[in-house]
Amino acid sequence: MKKLTLISTALLATTVLVSACGNGEEAAPADKGTSGEKVKLTIWHNWSGQDAKAVAMRKILDDFQAQNKDIQLEIEGLPTDGLKTRLKTVAAANEMPDLFVMWPDAMTKEFVSGNLLQPINEFLDSKPEWKNNFIPGAFDGYTVDNNIYSVPMNLSPTSFIYYNKALLDQYKVAVPKTWDELMAAVKTFNDNKIIPIALGNKANWAAQSTIFSGLADRMTGSDWFLKAAKQDGVKFTDPEFVQALKKLQELSNAKAFQDGFNSIDQNQMRQLFYQGKAAMFIDGGWAMADVVQNAPKELLANTHIALMPSIAGGKGDPQSTSGVVGTGLGVSKKITGAKKEAAQKLFYALAGPEGQQATLNSSTLVSYKIELDPSKANPLFVELNDLMKTTKITPVYDAKLNSAAVEVINNGLQELLMGGSAEAIAKKIQDSQAASLGK
Repeated sequence: MKKLTLISTALLATTVLVSACGNGEEAAPADKGTSGEKVKLTIWHNWSGQDAKAVAMRKILDDFQAQNKDIQLEIEGLPTDGLKTRLKTVAAANEMPDLFVMWPDAMTKEFVSGNLLQPINEFLDSKPEWKNNFIPGAFDGYTVDNNIYSVPMNLSPTSFIYYNKALLDQYKVAVPKTWDELMAAVKTFNDNKIIPIALGNKANWAAQSTIFSGLADRMTGSDWFLKAAKQDGVKFTDPEFVQALKKLQELSNAKAFQDGFNSIDQNQMRQLFYQGKAAMFIDGGWAMADVVQNAPKELLANTHIALMPSIAGGKGDPQSTSGVVGTGLGVSKKITGAKKEAAQKLFYALAGPEGQQATLNSSTLVSYKIELDPSKANPLFVELNDLMKTTKITPVYDAKLNSAAVEVINNGLQELLMGGSAEAIAKKIQDSQAASLGK
């Protein structure tokens, strides 16, 4: 889960270059769709990999183009971090693509505040059988002042332990259900020269989203965090939050992660697991589409998932994972007429019932009411789907904090994992969030 800052001074210098790569604003004839001209529509997405979800979404785009000869798609697929950087840049210049993958809560609110999005209420209301089939609360992260700006195209729980049961059995390690059991597992695997937990934190959101948001909730509980985010009577310098930071640092100090974890990405992290070099990795539900598509068959058969362990004395619910409803599609404020109609048609192809079914078929959870057919799904995805039926979703930090504070916590966690002071990092987070709220 991974959010944006609307204006970044460092990125403003590149705005002209990025905008020149294509922002979706075309000449009037294409916009009008008259005289036989095609409507040109730009869409930016993060389905650039070879995981099952990305493959499925790209197929929808290809099929849409083949079936709609009057619409010319200008498609740009970027890795998630690259997409966020590009969106950040064009947002600062008010040059958004026509359609683009975006995230709920913080990003949506900032884009609305920047007058960059148009609501989809009328479009959604015109298809009640679609609108009414989303899970309760699905639109919350995309709603600002009673206007809905997107719908989720998936469901994104962010924190699961993916583990190689063959390795756990080989070294007589139980699936860790408590913090002490996790620390004992770390020691056993280190003693046997196996990476206990592979980590790819090159993109600084990773440790925050996939590990810390869930771990911190175990310590503080969700109510405390939501109050801290609003600066409502509690602070990020409070003892329970500092203790959560120290718990994460405890993992690092115990060599739970391989050397150089801040210099590799999540794909490289999963490769360590696929190669049998790591016993576990911690990642979101979105990783499932990559695991079932790209893990070696023998390893896949031995891969299972578990929740983060409970922490003694913690105030959070151990039967929970941090998460949000999934990414949605933003519609540029600028598009009208034939271009807007084309955008709505593509929006529905990707996020409507058929798109939701294609997403579920790609071993990706959805925020839409569809029953999974276990006979047609990978057993590991069935395991995840069943686990979510009894698992509560708690807040992800980067979905609720101001984007400036998100950067502070993301960078702070990288520093913490390299030996930084938990108290000093907590103060930076507190100061940033308080400043963003004028407190």
